Order: sequence, then C-alpha cells, then structure tokens
Amino acid sequence: MSGALRSALTLGFLALLVVAASLWGWSAFTEPFPEDEPVPICENAPVAAGSEVRRDQVVVSVFNGSGRSGLAGATSAQLEERGFVAGEVGDSPQPAATTQIWSFDPTNPAVQLVQRQFKGAEVVPGDPLGVGVVVVVGEKFTSLRKKQVESVVAESDASICKATGSE
Repeated sequence: MSGALRSALTLGFLALLVVAASLWGWSAFTEPFPEDEPVPICENAPVAAGSEVRRDQVVVSVFNGSGRSGLAGATSAQLEERGFVAGEVGDSPQPAATTQIWSFDPTNPAVQLVQRQFKGAEVVPGDPLGVGVVVVVGEKFTSLRKKQVESVVAESDASICKATGSE
C-alpha cells in the first residue's frame, strides 16, 4: 500500500471518528436534565402503644372554614412556630362555626396532640383535605391555647403520617 493511500484511509477513518463523536456529543448535550423526584412531606409510619409522638413528627394541614381572610395561613404559621410541620393551607369546602379536626380515628396520637393545641376543638369524621392531620378553623376560633403540649403517648398501636426527616 502506498503512503498516499494509507494517509487517505487514516484521514477518512479519523473523519468518521470525529463525526461519530460529534453525533454522540450532540445527543448527550441536547438530552433533558433528569428531574428530581419530589420528596413527600410525610410517610405513614406505625406508632406502638406507649410510644411518644412529638410535634416535630406531625404534619398539620389547616383550612379556613370562616369568612376571615388569611385565618388558615396565620394558624398554620402559629403551629409551625410551635414545632409542627406545615402541610397544606387553603379554604375549607364547607363553613365551620368551631375548630374541627377531621379524622376517622379520634384516638390517633397525632390527632390528640394537635387537638390539645386548640381550645374546644372537636374531632369530627371527615375526608382528608390535605396531608397529615387536617384542621378546619371556624368562625369562633381566636387563638391557640397558651399552654403548649409538646408530646403525647400513644394509648394503643396506631399509624401517623410522620414528617419526613423526623426521628
């Protein structure tokens, strides 16, 4: 094989290699970035009877059942200052006169802990509007109790929506 033919074949091979590398590089460059999976705010976790449930483990969603604007957001902020994890905030689909905690299990330790933060809050059966413990603040709601309850002990085995990252 002559030197000219060898040089032509080498240049052709190198050109083909550059084209292949360029196509691969362009494909990698134009590929969309992988999207991060959203981290859930809480996950269902078992609680054994006799175990302590603390405020930093409980997610609370607050909904406004009154005609006062911003009541759910302000209440959620107060609960967050006490150490609860803020869930969803919004308007209740139905009005409420008093503060209600919507749950089908009034003995749930997370529900009991949240209930003890409010004066006269009653647990009523209701579909979950948001994550965690659902609170609907009504027309008569004025403020949280001055005495802060930091934890409760589970009376029986239960399941709570435990805040992600809490111990």
